[in-house]
Amino acid sequence: MIDSHHKRIRHPKGAFAMSVVYSFTGASILASIIFSLLLFLSIDENPWMQLLFGSLAVIFELGKFFAWYEFGERIARRHISAALSAFTFYTILAAISIGGSIGGINSATNTAQSHADVQHNKSAAYDLQIEAIEKQIDLNNIAAQKYIDLNRIAVGVTRIQNENSKLRQQQLELAMQRDQLPVSSQGSVLGLIGSVASALNVDTKSAQLGLVVFLSVLLDLFAAFFVGLIGEELRFSRSLKLQQASKQSQPSGSIDDTSEDNLARTAESISSPLSRSEDLIAQAINLLSRDELRCSKKALADKLALNAEDTNQLFSKLMEKGLVIQKPNRHFVWQGKAL
Repeated sequence: MIDSHHKRIRHPKGAFAMSVVYSFTGASILASIIFSLLLFLSIDENPWMQLLFGSLAVIFELGKFFAWYEFGERIARRHISAALSAFTFYTILAAISIGGSIGGINSATNTAQSHADVQHNKSAAYDLQIEAIEKQIDLNNIAAQKYIDLNRIAVGVTRIQNENSKLRQQQLELAMQRDQLPVSSQGSVLGLIGSVASALNVDTKSAQLGLVVFLSVLLDLFAAFFVGLIGEELRFSRSLKLQQASKQSQPSGSIDDTSEDNLARTAESISSPLSRSEDLIAQAINLLSRDELRCSKKALADKLALNAEDTNQLFSKLMEKGLVIQKPNRHFVWQGKAL
């Protein structure tokens, strides 16, 4: 039982764990800012306007993550209305940020797609030239057949055969140049998009849009998770320091008294009301008869950790037993003998 209890004790994260958390948080926030900048900087070509929109993107990104941090702080304080306002603010900024991330990632994938299209167009151009040469060879063969029908083989067929040989050589050179085009220029992103399109049985454009939206939302959730983790760890560290400071500020005697009072309250809570009342009366008589504290409700309530109702009942019992009397000025006087 003791081992299982210790396993449930919350401990602060170490320096290595926090350095990893801060690194991941900084990297995700930086990536989100960069993607938002790609969107906002494309709004206007004017350098001053780009500076303005770029600053706006950075402010939105930092404000978004601070709003999420503040949301966690207000939830921890059980301030629900304030937490809802912070969450609303974060949701608006997150929508803008996700839109910026979608624009940035989509721009990167479009750039990769444009490079692949250029390569595809080059290959298609070679294919068209090879196909045109093949058609020219077919036409030459038809012409050669006509020369054969006219019995003019020596005049026309030989020339056509020589021309076809040159065309075949040119066709072979074009095929070699086409095969030498770099295949790696297509990139792995397009391969991923193609795989997603095949798996979901959708077209490439839909697969690209779905992948871009998924990555943008995942980036924001990733950053928000680590920002929330940092906030939770800071709150835990603050509470731990406050507990340690309160323990150090209390003298040892008060700590022992507090422990004894807690034990007394526990025993009282499980006993019957009658035995508890008799026990309180016995403790009060013992304290007042030895002049350890003055005969007042406040003194007894502080010493025995009583509420106002229990204190009034206790003094009523003492007055019924004739151990305490009340003067006209409402002060109480102890009338019992020392034990």
